[in-house]
Parts: sequence; C-alpha cells; structure tokens
Amino acid sequence: MISDFCQKKTIFPFYYKKILLPAIFLSIVRSCIKPPKRGVQAFLSIFVPATTFMQQEISKEEARRLALYAQGLLNTQPNRGKAGALQVVEHLGYVQIDTLAVAARAHHHTIWTRTPDYEENHLHQLLAEDKTVFEYWSHAAAYLPMRHYRYTLPVKARYATGKSHWFEQNKAMQQHVLERITAEGPLQSKDFEDENSRSRGMWEWKEAKRALEQLFLEGRLMVAARKGFQKVYDLSERVLPARVNTTLPTDSEMGLHMVQTTLQQHGLATEAEMYYLRSHWKKAVQQALQQMLESGAVAQLCVEGKENRYALGTVAETVLNNKPDVAATSGLHILSPFDNLVIQRKRLLRLFDFDYQIECYVPEAKRKYGYYCLPVLWNNRFIGRLDPKADRKTGIFYVKKWFTEPDLPSVSDWQPALEQKLLEFARFCGCNKIVDFI
Repeated sequence: MISDFCQKKTIFPFYYKKILLPAIFLSIVRSCIKPPKRGVQAFLSIFVPATTFMQQEISKEEARRLALYAQGLLNTQPNRGKAGALQVVEHLGYVQIDTLAVAARAHHHTIWTRTPDYEENHLHQLLAEDKTVFEYWSHAAAYLPMRHYRYTLPVKARYATGKSHWFEQNKAMQQHVLERITAEGPLQSKDFEDENSRSRGMWEWKEAKRALEQLFLEGRLMVAARKGFQKVYDLSERVLPARVNTTLPTDSEMGLHMVQTTLQQHGLATEAEMYYLRSHWKKAVQQALQQMLESGAVAQLCVEGKENRYALGTVAETVLNNKPDVAATSGLHILSPFDNLVIQRKRLLRLFDFDYQIECYVPEAKRKYGYYCLPVLWNNRFIGRLDPKADRKTGIFYVKKWFTEPDLPSVSDWQPALEQKLLEFARFCGCNKIVDFI
C-alpha cells in the first residue's frame, strides 16, 4: 500500500526519499511513545508529519486553467444583468476604477467581459440604490463588495490617526466640509468651488477637494453616487446599510480574508501575491495560510517544478479534475488594461508568458504598441494587442493598430472569434461601425 501511495504522479519524486520515507520512520518511532490517533487523521499522520504538506505538481497549462476559471472566464453559464454584475464584483473582490474612456472605462469593461449583457447603469444601481458595492481604495480606486466593508477599516483607522494622502491636512477645512454635508446633504467637490479662484493645475487640488479626499480615506465620508464621473459624497452613517458589519477585524481575520479573497479571484497564488502592496499584513497572511493548509482548505501546488503556489482545495479539485461546470476553453476576450487577470504584470508574465504594459503613460515616441493597447486572450494564451479608439459621437470604433503574438496557431483558428468579439465590444462602447487602419 505504501509503495502504491508513493507512485502518485502528483507528488514530487524527491518527496519520497527526502521527506516521505524519513517521515514514516519518525512516525513509527513516535507511535511507540505516544497514544495512537484515530481514523483518517491517524492514517495520514503515518505518512506526513504535522508541519509537512503534500505538494502537487501541475503543468503551466493547468495553472492557467485554474487562473482563468477563478477569474470567471471559464464559466459554462455566464453572469447576467445587474445580479451578474454584482456576482463579478463579489467574486473578484474588487473592480478597478479608471478615468480613461478611450474605449470603455475600466470598471465597466471588466464587468462586461464576464457579463455579456451588462449595462453601465447597473453599476450605478448597485452603488447608489442597492448599496451592495461601495467605493474605496484597493491597490487603486475600486468598487468593492459591501460585504467586505469591515476589511477596509484598518487602513481607514491609519488615515484617521494621522496618515495623510500626498498633501498637508487642513483640519479647519475638513470641519467646514463635514458641517456643510451634514446640513445640506450629499455634495460634490464642485459645490465648494470659489468663483473667483484660479485653476491651480490637476495636482494642486483645492483645499475643499483635498479635505473631501482625506475624509473619504478616513471613512468619515463615502461616495453615495456618481454624477457623470464625479463623486457625490455623504456622511458614512447615511450611506452604510444597517446590515453591514462595522466591527474592526482582528489580525487573524484580516489574514484569513486576504488569503481567501486572493485565491478566490486568482485561482492560485504565491504567498507574496496574497499581501501584494500590503506588506504590513505579511505575518497575518503567513499565519492564516498555515492554518488553512493544516485544515485542508488550501492545497499546495508547484507549477512545473518552480515557485510554490497555493489554491483553494475545492477549486483545484473542480478545475484539475475537469468537472462539468468548467468550460473547455475561455473563448476570446478583449481585456481592459486594468482587468484583474492582467493587473499584476509580473504574475502575468510568469503564468502566461505575456509581457504587457499600458503605454498611455509612455512618451509617444517610445510607444511600441499604442496609447491604449488592450491584451487579447484566446483560450489559455494571449494572441495579440489591440489599440482602439471609440468615437461615440460618430458611432465609429477605430482599430488603430493590431499586433499578433509570435508562435500562434493558424490565423483561421482564432480570426472569426476576434472579428465577432470586435463587433460586440464596439457595440458596448456605443459604436455601430468599425474602421480598420491595419
């Protein structure tokens, strides 16, 4: 039986000699001096010490499949309507907000990719009417699930106890802003404009706008809605539904939340990716990860003999065993530059061999692919980069540039899917005609 156990292909060969056999010997010795355990736990303890976890080796193709499934790109039944949009935000944990509207704004684009009949007013309804999502800072400005609200409280507490944004605080102005909103109700930054003031440039915000931002970061104000693309602020107690848990999470709860949400949205991740841009939570994440490994909630993986990664055990089982609710392929997707699948560029390169950056922040003379180049995914690989421009006034969707990735299958395999997706994306961007400059 032991020899059969050792022949499992999912375990590293070196594991047998370096870890497993010594563990068996130590376990036998240990059993002679300690009372025996019972049931399955007793059986497993014969083979694996308490601090050692079996590591499953998977191929890069399997790793990509895990990632795509977790990202909602391998669903056999796509999300639908406003409820589907909420499912996307809740599953991904956040959807990044961006001001660029070259094609579709990032937050709308990311949801549409996973909800084919998504409409832009759905997000407004979720924020302003249903109050099932809210705005705050993730790694960037984002829409987050309202059920995750309490996990933003630690960072808000840091701002409230002295941490500022990139500007000096004006306490008197903050008090003035709070008094006006308390008395008048929800207000925008333009409601504080001085008609005689001169513009100071985009990086020199008016004192009132700075105060609004600081109070928002502290959690004393929330975004109640948006008009156009402008925030409407109100007191947090008037925005938060009564059902929302507002207790400050413990370090242990934060660690478990970060591990759970990272693996839920990414499928698999390294330990460092779980506290990406939040290194002050490193210890809490490490402790939570250890706890979830010991309970069996998390599986330890290794992609083609390289860096250790982790996945939720039930998700790994579903995807790697090809359960019926996992689609065979992802089809073709034109992704936002800020889509959750591609936002961590180093991770993207390691997992998909796709070296990508958005070039709108690159001087024009140094751009290689275009101002607003979009990554194009087909099945489990990136096949190209598209530089578009949607002119909503004329209804024309311009394809300014197209770049095909090297070593692709025959064009005939993916071109029909690309043409169909371009039509769908153009319509979503408010255009009914495509002009191709390629």
